[in-house]
Amino acid sequence: MTAATSLLLLPGLLCDERLWRDQMSALASTTPCRVADLTLDADLGSMALRTLAAAPPRFALAGLSMGGYVALEILRRAPERVTHLALLDTSARPDTDEQARRRRGLMALTRSGQFKGVTPRLLPSLLHPDHVDGPLGHAVREMAERVGREAFLRQQQAILQRPDSRPMLPGLQLPTLVVVGEQDILTPPELAEEMAAAIPGARLARIAQSGHLPTMEQPDAVNALFQEWLAT
Repeated sequence: MTAATSLLLLPGLLCDERLWRDQMSALASTTPCRVADLTLDADLGSMALRTLAAAPPRFALAGLSMGGYVALEILRRAPERVTHLALLDTSARPDTDEQARRRRGLMALTRSGQFKGVTPRLLPSLLHPDHVDGPLGHAVREMAERVGREAFLRQQQAILQRPDSRPMLPGLQLPTLVVVGEQDILTPPELAEEMAAAIPGARLARIAQSGHLPTMEQPDAVNALFQEWLAT
């Protein structure tokens, strides 16, 4: 990848630029980075189209969790514009019935006026146990507050409607990195293994001492992986 090629970063649910802060800092001297706004739409197609409208003609693409779902939607719509793909702590599968039930329960809690209660419920699933009560837990709570109640509801609605992306994976023909935290509860390593096995030539990386947010929990490990991936 040339230095002129941009890296487009797609946040997860209730996440903003802070999710990617350390990667943007590590790559600043070689790779222009931008973070897409995924807070304004209630379906993945609209998220993808809004992102594409603001993106350069060609770009590398990295998405974490919900951002991974949007990344795959972008590849459905404009594969010729994406040079590299990184999928972090995400899945190609739709929600199971149980996952959808839990998601709707969080939406109901939010609508009842208890949005501030959502993030503490999610934190043990988002972070390695060592990180829940420290500065990272605080940073995740601050991100959630910045994203806010209405965006959370839109994002959950979009996630609920996501398609099964497994059939498209064997047709992807670009340098692909699949990353997962070893202790990820929400999208465990076997889901990353499934994606990496289906995408031709994909590299799988498992990050030790990390839950669902390795870009924040183990930034040095992710930075090194990104630098090698972008040089492919």
